[in-house]
Amino acid sequence: VQLQASGGGLVQAGDSLRLSCAASLPAFTDYAMGWFRQAPGKERKFVAAIIRRSGGSTYYTDSVKGRFTISRDNAKNTVYLQMNSLKAEDTAVYYCAADKTFHNIVVENSRIGYWGQGTLVTVSS
Repeated sequence: VQLQASGGGLVQAGDSLRLSCAASLPAFTDYAMGWFRQAPGKERKFVAAIIRRSGGSTYYTDSVKGRFTISRDNAKNTVYLQMNSLKAEDTAVYYCAADKTFHNIVVENSRIGYWGQGTLVTVSS
């Protein structure tokens, strides 16, 4: 099993980026997917989650609501994070995660089954 995150980079405040996470899961549609981020010197924190169905329910941490959008393409086994109006405080390493239980993605992060490697997003002010 592998989760391959990509799309990070250096941007200016106000710019947009789209992160992708390609998953080699045995049955992608069995998994809820999520994005987390870890800023320098801080703990990894939840950003966004989406249930198993494409176009299904999503959930966001308050600081990114209205700016970030999580989506998935089950035909491509890929989850995306569209990030708009980026701020300096969005600077972090972003990780994707997969678990069969949506609750684990949003709440019980220690129980998450699979993590991808991170992709660095740097937002200059």
